[in-house]
Amino acid sequence: MTRAFVFPGQGAQTIGMGKDLAEAYPVAKAVFDEVDEALGEKLSSLIWEGDISELTLTQNAQPALMATSIAAMRALEVEGVKITDASFVAGHSLGEYSALAAAGSISVADTARLLRIRGEAMQKAVPVGVGAMAALLGLDFAAVQEVAAEAAQGQVCQAANDNDPGQVVVSGHKEAVERAIEIAKERGARRAVLLPVSAPFHCSLMQPAADAMAEALSKVDVNAPAVPLVANVRAEAETSATLIRNMLVEQVTGSVRWRESVAYMAGQGVTEIWEIGAGKALSGMIRRIEKSITCRAVGTPDDVAAAVASLKE
Repeated sequence: MTRAFVFPGQGAQTIGMGKDLAEAYPVAKAVFDEVDEALGEKLSSLIWEGDISELTLTQNAQPALMATSIAAMRALEVEGVKITDASFVAGHSLGEYSALAAAGSISVADTARLLRIRGEAMQKAVPVGVGAMAALLGLDFAAVQEVAAEAAQGQVCQAANDNDPGQVVVSGHKEAVERAIEIAKERGARRAVLLPVSAPFHCSLMQPAADAMAEALSKVDVNAPAVPLVANVRAEAETSATLIRNMLVEQVTGSVRWRESVAYMAGQGVTEIWEIGAGKALSGMIRRIEKSITCRAVGTPDDVAAAVASLKE
């Protein structure tokens, strides 16, 4: 069975995530300690006992979700599952950083600091209330691209996340995104709703954040990952450290090509995907993209035990 490991993005965060892993596995606890030290604050306290509205702030959610994913990966490693047991790694938006940290491309400490910078830069790029994102359900990517182009009217409106065959997210100026919602409904969208996000991610309005990430990434070591990364912006496997560094910058303003990334992995013979970290959102998307792929969410000690047991069947 050919396997891939994937890592969730923003929206999967919950208070208490990863706490049971940290209690069950010293190596998982060490990840949260390392992230706390890298950021110079007790992010772990916010994750485990804090307020969800504070955890959901982009600059907190991004390193928190990465820490939870890497804690789960470390727990798997203790039980004998190595990152190299996967043929590919991939992550949804910020999850791409988790994938690279898991694959040894960027250190956990550097990844935490990069995600803090990324979160703050994305928040600062566009004043609150100026931008928006909306999920359009029931239209394919090509149809949504047409909707976005019609809705722009001189403003920014772009297809930001191609999540699965029936869910595409648009991003841009709030008025343009609201126009896209109305146009999408006229074109037969099943649902079209504004998302509860604080900034318009993955569109050209994020260029100031992309510039900030280019500078931040120029100062950290990026190595070739132990497992090929299926990158958001290219939807194909990559191992070049130089290209990966460039793609992480490109990713800030570029579309998350998740549907194509999963289809690519299926085309390369992947039959099982493990979602490492918080939640099961990616598993739902993957099932809608490629019914032949078996999904498994690994975010708790029980999940780790079940995943390890499945390898012995």
